[in-house]
Amino acid sequence: MENQKKKSKRFVSLRLKWAFGTALGSLIIFFIVTLAMFTSFTQNLFRQERSLLNQGMTNISQQLVKNNGPLTRRSIDRVVDPENDHSLVSGADYRRPVIKELSDGHLIVNIYNPQGKNLLSTGKADVKQSLVNERQVQLYRGTNHRILVGHMPIYSEKSRQVIGYLQVENNLNSYTQSYSQLRLVCIMALCLVVLASGLLGYFLSYFLLRPMSDIHDTVKVISKDPTKEIRVPTINRNDEMSELIDMFNEMLDRMQRYIDQQSQFVSDVSHELRTPVAIIQGHLEMLQRWGKDDPQVLDDSLNASLVETKRMKNLVQEMLELSRAEQVEINFRNQHTVVNDVVHQVFNNFKMLYPEFTFTLDDDVDEKITANIYRDHLEQVLVILCDNAVKYSNDRKEIHLTLSRGMNTVEIGVQDFGEGIAPEDAKRVFDRFYRVDKARSRKKGGNGLGLSIAQRLVEGYHGQISLESSLGAGSLFKVVLPIIDDPEE
Repeated sequence: MENQKKKSKRFVSLRLKWAFGTALGSLIIFFIVTLAMFTSFTQNLFRQERSLLNQGMTNISQQLVKNNGPLTRRSIDRVVDPENDHSLVSGADYRRPVIKELSDGHLIVNIYNPQGKNLLSTGKADVKQSLVNERQVQLYRGTNHRILVGHMPIYSEKSRQVIGYLQVENNLNSYTQSYSQLRLVCIMALCLVVLASGLLGYFLSYFLLRPMSDIHDTVKVISKDPTKEIRVPTINRNDEMSELIDMFNEMLDRMQRYIDQQSQFVSDVSHELRTPVAIIQGHLEMLQRWGKDDPQVLDDSLNASLVETKRMKNLVQEMLELSRAEQVEINFRNQHTVVNDVVHQVFNNFKMLYPEFTFTLDDDVDEKITANIYRDHLEQVLVILCDNAVKYSNDRKEIHLTLSRGMNTVEIGVQDFGEGIAPEDAKRVFDRFYRVDKARSRKKGGNGLGLSIAQRLVEGYHGQISLESSLGAGSLFKVVLPIIDDPEE
């Protein structure tokens, strides 16, 4: 069922989504801008046409109002062409360009007498006559498109009586043509912008998201074989993708280290447990065959089995402690400890336990220093370090402890003057079950987990532990922990 659902989900490339999103965003933005410009421009054109019509009506009416009686064809003819006394009207059409308003091809002028009879017409009217008592300019539906029509009564200049009616039509052909051309240009520009932005978005995403393909290929290889040491090729770009690749490669490196450590951990645990189990099994088989009848052999076998059992118990206990040490940040995040008291306590305890050693403590701190760490864990770290110092000291049985304060940290040092550690081994002393000299370490009772536990504890409280050592000159372990200025907070 789940496989069917996965198959039903169609894969859509992120590049296509990016290109589609870019095109859609550009479409919306450009559409809004174009619509605003288109509306503003067409409205301006329309206002010009309306102004032209109003101006024409005003000019014509100003010439006709001088007539005292009702308008007639002859009176209109005298107004239009006063120098020639002959008719300028042929039927219902007036074609001779005498004044601008009557000869303007955009305007169709009709003049009516008070009874509604047409006295003058410069073209075929698309709108029926309308005898109104006040000036009106309205839009009407024409044959092909809307037209602008103005109606107004004509009053006598002296008597202020209606002597006729004027109707002027603006066919808006020029406006409609400009409107259509502008609309076509906007649509073509809109299509061009969408196409260009989509292509630009696709190629830009191809360039910017190209490392995603490398990450995808790397993940596929790693998912098939987690032990593969394949990494994503780095890019020389200071951006989020470059940081993502670096973080991804670091994550793969950490995962590889964890896998290697886990494999080494299982191998070491198996090796550590195999030896005591084999010893116990050998003694038990010997006792089962013939040793149980010999009291000395029975006693030796039981003692040896108890020793190996104790080793196994200690190993399991240290493994549990290591597991707990990796969870200190969760379980002990609010614990506070006065570092001075713990250092002095461990120092005094080891002086009492090992009187043959000379222990010195250099305490350069006058005030109490509080750190965010569980007291038992800090004591456990110091005991591990001091115990290692005692184990690996040779002829010079001296252990130096130091306590000092930095800007916002407290530093604890544990130094011995024993065997020392080679540089190649110093890098791995904090690894689980790692021992510089396994044979000598086993004789001294070590399982190779002490320093690993100490490191996990210190780092769990956001501290640092480091080692400085040289062969034959001893080793210096440093523990650095952040200081809490106000423990009550």
